[in-house]
Amino acid sequence: MFSEQQSLMSNEKQKCNEYGYVEVQKSGERLREMGPGTVFGELAILYNCTRTASVRAITDCKLWAIDRPCFQSIMMFTGIQKQTEYVKFLKSVPTFKDLNLEVLGKVAVVLGSEHYEPDEYVIREGERGNTFYIITGGKVKVTKNRGNEFNEQFIRYMTRGDWFGEKALTDEDVRTANIIAMPPRGVDCLMLDRDSYNVLIKDLVSFERSYPDEKPTISQREKQFSEIKLSDFTVVSTIGIGGFGRVQLVYLNKDKRQCFALKKLKKHYIVETKQQEHVINEKNILMETNHEFIVKLYRTYKDQRYLYILLEVCLGGELWTLLRNSTAFDDSTARFYSACVVEALNYLHRRGIVYRDLKPENLLLDSQGFCKMTDFGFAKRIGYGNKTWTFCGTPEYVAPEVILNKGHDFTVDFWALGILMFELLTGTPPFTSSDPMKIYNIILKGINTIEFPKSITRNAQCLIKKLCRDAPAQRLGARKSGIIEVRNHAWFEGFDWNGLIARTIQVPITPKISSPTDLSNFDSYSEEEELPPEDTTGWDKDF
Repeated sequence: MFSEQQSLMSNEKQKCNEYGYVEVQKSGERLREMGPGTVFGELAILYNCTRTASVRAITDCKLWAIDRPCFQSIMMFTGIQKQTEYVKFLKSVPTFKDLNLEVLGKVAVVLGSEHYEPDEYVIREGERGNTFYIITGGKVKVTKNRGNEFNEQFIRYMTRGDWFGEKALTDEDVRTANIIAMPPRGVDCLMLDRDSYNVLIKDLVSFERSYPDEKPTISQREKQFSEIKLSDFTVVSTIGIGGFGRVQLVYLNKDKRQCFALKKLKKHYIVETKQQEHVINEKNILMETNHEFIVKLYRTYKDQRYLYILLEVCLGGELWTLLRNSTAFDDSTARFYSACVVEALNYLHRRGIVYRDLKPENLLLDSQGFCKMTDFGFAKRIGYGNKTWTFCGTPEYVAPEVILNKGHDFTVDFWALGILMFELLTGTPPFTSSDPMKIYNIILKGINTIEFPKSITRNAQCLIKKLCRDAPAQRLGARKSGIIEVRNHAWFEGFDWNGLIARTIQVPITPKISSPTDLSNFDSYSEEEELPPEDTTGWDKDF
């Protein structure tokens, strides 16, 4: 219950108004009034966000509320329960019973569901079909036509766990019987069509990992820098800033030619926004990676106010800045930067790591013009065949399954790659709005609702649409061969992958860098910094 004039907003809850009236205010201005049945605060159950308006009761109100941890726990539990149930159904079918759990999990993701009312025909004898069905609830009767469709002979009943139409998965099937939903409730079915079967099962039935079982090796870089103290560096200037803190260009006092990027994180802010796990993940993952197109981490430091991450510096600046100054890239330039990302993602995925924060702002150019992935705050080691449930990422790049809290895996990175390609070729992502909730609604309508500019070639458009399919298991890169599918797409035809990996390929844009401390490729930032509160809770003892 809320009384008149009481403020209703809290940072982690979504509310639904059962009775009474509230008003929405922003900067003291009254925007609108809301009555019974309205919902507000929906972004708060997805991620930790700053309220953009105030809501105040103007009459006595009764509200229903759900907080973020509760909502996410419910979605995770129901998602896992649904996935487990679908896999159990699949294992009962001879066609699928010998497949391993990873493959069954991929099939379960693309299963459709449909309800048929009592006396409704699910399939009719003589029709051509391409869909296989598993009954999850209710009952059907099977009949055959005796001379004509008005004279049917009863064959048998089928109930939960039974299936029909399996021939349609492998051949052009002419239905040999009628399947009719029965009273009183009709029937609920899971469905798999032939195209999905061909994409998934034919390629995966003999599934063997195309990657080795790799155990992470402890980086030698930290040992190399173990004797170097934080006081051994001098700050040149700030090259990036955000709510977490800032990134500074620093050099080693004993050798000013050795420059690094020092990421300085406010411990108090990390705790306040509940990002401890993400920060620890970033450190652990970067210490274990060693790839030409991923920024290197050398070591970490900490004090009572900050965590410090010493990183490889990329003086070419952010790809986003380059894109902003160019408006959009041509096909060849976009292909080069996309290829760098493809190689980095391939490296991560082979090690069971999902990145989850692909965007031009997180891609840096080194002194030679090659593109490197940075900011691993949302990266996570999930292993193979597993899902994770945390809502994270930049709104314009978030995949549908993340928005819907269905659980996600490596395929969110394929989705983001398609969005990145679109942005590189046009200057803006395909799904945009000033309101994150509107962005999510547009994303859920699908990539096929987006009008592609004529400047995007047919091959580029084809690749983007294949990467941004709604069903994760149907995205290019989701099958056995992984991201090799992306490499082999027509848009990359003729691209010198070996030259890219060897760094012998001609880069499209070479940054102008005059010295190891040249800041000309970065925006300018104020060096004024308010000292944050100390944090002595000890959560960072292993950092």
